[in-house]
Amino acid sequence: MSAMTEVAFQQCITAACAARYGIDEVLFACTKCGSLLDVRYDWNRATIPKTLRSHESRWTTSGRSVEARADYSGVWRFRDLLPFAPTDKLVTIGEGRTTLQEADSLATTIGMHPHQLYLQYEGFNPSGSFKDNGMAAAFTMAGVLGRSRVACASTGNTSASLALFARHARSRNGSPLQAVVFVGGGKIAVGKLAQGLDYGAKTIQVEGDFDACMKLVQEAADKLDLYLMNSVNPFRLEGQKTIMYRVLEGLDWEVPDWIVVPGGNLGNTSAFGKAFAELKHLGLIDRVPRIAIINATGANALCTLVNDHDLQWNDSEWDQATIDKHWQTMASENYQAHTVASAIEIGRPVSLTKALRTIDIMNGVVRQVTDEQILDGKALVGVHGFGCEPASGASVAGLRLLLDEKIISLGDRVVCILTGHALKDPAVTVNYHTGAQATPRFANPPVNCAANIEAVEELLSGKD
Repeated sequence: MSAMTEVAFQQCITAACAARYGIDEVLFACTKCGSLLDVRYDWNRATIPKTLRSHESRWTTSGRSVEARADYSGVWRFRDLLPFAPTDKLVTIGEGRTTLQEADSLATTIGMHPHQLYLQYEGFNPSGSFKDNGMAAAFTMAGVLGRSRVACASTGNTSASLALFARHARSRNGSPLQAVVFVGGGKIAVGKLAQGLDYGAKTIQVEGDFDACMKLVQEAADKLDLYLMNSVNPFRLEGQKTIMYRVLEGLDWEVPDWIVVPGGNLGNTSAFGKAFAELKHLGLIDRVPRIAIINATGANALCTLVNDHDLQWNDSEWDQATIDKHWQTMASENYQAHTVASAIEIGRPVSLTKALRTIDIMNGVVRQVTDEQILDGKALVGVHGFGCEPASGASVAGLRLLLDEKIISLGDRVVCILTGHALKDPAVTVNYHTGAQATPRFANPPVNCAANIEAVEELLSGKD
């Protein structure tokens, strides 16, 4: 085992158990108590930066060396904060070169003070969503382990990212990895499905929703030697931590007051809390921001459990009976998640317990917003210069709700996470603006015009 792997290990998130495993053990839950696992580090053996600002120099690295390729990645530029693999083993396709955009015009529209609202746009990733951050890390681990087949359950973005990375990653015999994706029948946006098909993934449409796909892919991983790439894979979340590092970089390494993020399978939520807990432990930040996790009303397990049943992290002694009872109620009612925001259309989020930890670390709140509010939020992002997938609209919708509740102040510095590109689900956008879906408050429909210049002139003059 290399010195690098000796720094890292896997550990059960439950303090009463805290079972420890090597990173070369392919596990997606603790074998002793069944809880989720973390990737943890012996920071005394790691090379820790003295300040976060030291990462800035890596932006200017050029060339084709191993180090230069790693520095080009917005994930691996921060490799000293996720030191589980040596630099020459890192998988990258240029992920994470995303931007934090100051959104003054949007802030003004919703009543916030200038220079206080920012959008972290993860749609700039190669596959068009934030998932590429996690896949860079998970595929790196697949390579370290010598795995040749990878799999995921997906509502769209995960399958697109997995399929793309599988074409670029290589097994030990030099061939691309085989990608297998499980999607729910009729439960995936066409733009996302098209990516997986185009990149050559074996796409299996399951008669059921995401939860059914997730159950099936976990069984397949156990029996068919598939390396699971959903967020139960703790290495996925290591890559997603870097979204927060780039947010801090975009703010000149100042900590914002709030992070607002859509809540689906809760991988991002879990990764963000871990990122800030580690940075605070290492003395690289002096405080931790608050987090607002935004569910859709049709996929609101976290919101219901936290706000209606007072479910808490409780120093890793959460009330599992409350969770189990909620799942049983959903099963008895034949409940399936339903929202226009397909990326967060998840009834039983697999990272739920880690999300509880993040709420504790970041003094978080959970809210739910309707599909109508989500689409209005998406439209507001668009009209102010950034397209995003529907799930991203939940961030802005949640921000507006929390401003109304006076939980977030008009002068707070807020970062909304935009998880994916607008072209992920263009049908939703067109339906919104043409009035074919929901009741649009910010619609911009096309107008009919006769084929002559006089008609065009009349339209552009603003006359009826």
